[in-house]
Amino acid sequence: MPTITTAGAIPTPLADLNAQLIAVATGIAPGLTANLPGTLIEDVASTDTGALSIQDQAAVDLLNGISPLTANPSIVIQLGEVYGVQQGIGSNTSVYVTFTGTPGFLVNQGFLVGDGTYQYSVQDSTPIPSGGVTAPVYCLATTAGTWAVPVNTVTSRVSSVPSTIALTFTNASTGVPGAAAQTIQDYQAQVIQAGLSTAQGTPQFVKTQLQQVSGVQARLISFRQTGGGWQAIVGGGDPYSVAGALYLSMPDINILQPAATDGTTETVAIYDFPDTYNVTFVVPALQTVGLGITWNTIATANFVAPAIVTAAVQPAMVAYINSITVGQSISLLQLQDAFITAVSSFIPESDISKLQFVVTINGTIVSPATGSVLIAGDPESYFFTATADIAVNQG
Repeated sequence: MPTITTAGAIPTPLADLNAQLIAVATGIAPGLTANLPGTLIEDVASTDTGALSIQDQAAVDLLNGISPLTANPSIVIQLGEVYGVQQGIGSNTSVYVTFTGTPGFLVNQGFLVGDGTYQYSVQDSTPIPSGGVTAPVYCLATTAGTWAVPVNTVTSRVSSVPSTIALTFTNASTGVPGAAAQTIQDYQAQVIQAGLSTAQGTPQFVKTQLQQVSGVQARLISFRQTGGGWQAIVGGGDPYSVAGALYLSMPDINILQPAATDGTTETVAIYDFPDTYNVTFVVPALQTVGLGITWNTIATANFVAPAIVTAAVQPAMVAYINSITVGQSISLLQLQDAFITAVSSFIPESDISKLQFVVTINGTIVSPATGSVLIAGDPESYFFTATADIAVNQG
């Protein structure tokens, strides 16, 4: 049996194979002398050791074929197909193609376009947004080699689309000629990296995909478990692009729930030929926050003008409020910390004698629950404030 190390299985030395063979033979025929040069027994033992070496190497190749890092080219290419990683990414000729067509139609990964001579494969599934025009989509040549791709030459459709769908495309910029062919070692590392990707359908994976949609703000993403399934709250971004990201990252879009409180339910049809899928998500509502801050200090030796405090505190409060993730609460402790940090260069924390906050949400004064320092808003909404909404007074 080959020895398995961190680098994979390694062949057994010939001397060890020969010793194992002789040990077995001696066990069957005690007193056997197998190492005398020129004898028939020694000749048979040497020949059999060679045969064992071939078998041992076959076992090494089989075991090493399990891991992408040590797999032979045939097996690693098959593993790459499983992980959706095409060999040649980064070395084959590539081009960015802009698709124009029916909003909601999904240009799937693997969709083929051409320039009349070469074919290029779409690398990331991309839905047509509401404006009807996608951002440039990365496409990779299906064959290795180096050639020029002039502007507006990738216009030939290789993959078919249904007759009800309008779809045209072109490359607004020149392509990138291919480099040297990708080595099998590079491809092995690429395949194992793809295998380490977070599993599809987990909240973290869904959030990662949504953050890649242009215009979507990370703080406006919440993937919440509800009584009937999951609620995807997403603020910003084109609705079709958001729906496309959800469709591609979730194994079951039927569990997505509509808005239950202040959010707006958005349902977008994604056309993944030959079927149409309705994807539901929640666009969060905006809650305007106002802050009334009253402060004072025991310091009299170094007078600080109230205007200086106001100028320092207002941006700090805006930065904190506008960083709170959708559905999360305002913390009075963090408001205090933000104030203390903002004035620390001219008012020591030990000299602050008074610090009170009055918080309003959409014009209504709100307070924390008894025994709490958290002010909750609507779970499907996010907080927003501006400098004009922050009143800072000494008193």
